[in-house]
Amino acid sequence: MIPGVAHRRQFKNLSEQEILALAISSEEDDAQIYRWYAQRLRIDYPQSAQIFEEMAREEDSHRAALIDAHRRRFGEVIPLIRREHVAGFYSRRPVWLIQNLGLDRIREEAARMEVEAFQFYQRAAQRTSDARTRELLDRLATVESGHEATWQQLMREHLPTAARTAEDAKAHREMVLTWVQPGLAGLMDGSVSTLAPIFAAAFATGDTWQTFLVGLAASVGAGISMGFTEAASDDGSISGRGSPVKRGIASGIMTALGGLGHALPYLIPDFRTATAIAMSVVFVELWAIAWVQNRYMETPFWRAALQVVVGGLLVFASGILIGSA
Repeated sequence: MIPGVAHRRQFKNLSEQEILALAISSEEDDAQIYRWYAQRLRIDYPQSAQIFEEMAREEDSHRAALIDAHRRRFGEVIPLIRREHVAGFYSRRPVWLIQNLGLDRIREEAARMEVEAFQFYQRAAQRTSDARTRELLDRLATVESGHEATWQQLMREHLPTAARTAEDAKAHREMVLTWVQPGLAGLMDGSVSTLAPIFAAAFATGDTWQTFLVGLAASVGAGISMGFTEAASDDGSISGRGSPVKRGIASGIMTALGGLGHALPYLIPDFRTATAIAMSVVFVELWAIAWVQNRYMETPFWRAALQVVVGGLLVFASGILIGSA
């Protein structure tokens, strides 16, 4: 028996009172989520925060209408039933998983919430026999399906083009400073700094397994070092580069991946095949770094290519020469 799953109710087995109770608790949850988003965005994106406040107030009005319907049919006492009590019912992602992913991700999550609410009200309306309750649920389904228009209207009222452009630019800058820049630095360090030890070990030993172990150790060690260094170098309070933990994670993971990219081919027993693949991976990694620099850091492509590719090839050549000596 799986804890928490075996005791869930099937939606088809819910009574009409329980369906209304589920709708009431769902509207309450959604209003709280919208208000949490508004609080999260209020300082940096006040116009978007105002939109989420409006959405929360609309969810409150839906909840009030549902409570009136429950009071009319079943009285004042509302059964305690929530989404997690119903098997296969849609769930909401924890806000802490969404709020850290940026403004666009929060907007996308809000749109998904409305689609799921529309689908629920459609199913709920089919399960009730009371004409007034069915009418209410159908109306709420129509409202939820029309929230795209409501969202656009709120965007026009609280987030004109100039304000949205400014918010989007700020969100993009925050994403670049918190994730892309540390991740790119880590990828560059992992891809370039591990070239020499990996290929030196390869040409010195001719043993693919020993080379892989060297590459694994160099990659993991560099990832840990870069992660802690990035996190400790700047708390983000003055520079505005965001959470040091996020930057440390981005830098550490990308550093390790950069080194593992050309270490993993040495799991192949044949030395020549493994080395040929590793060299191909190095070529792709260096050009990928140049592309990311051009795409997100606005570095001219050929300048980025010259810095990364030429530098990487020099380190690569030094590793081969030292290993072959």
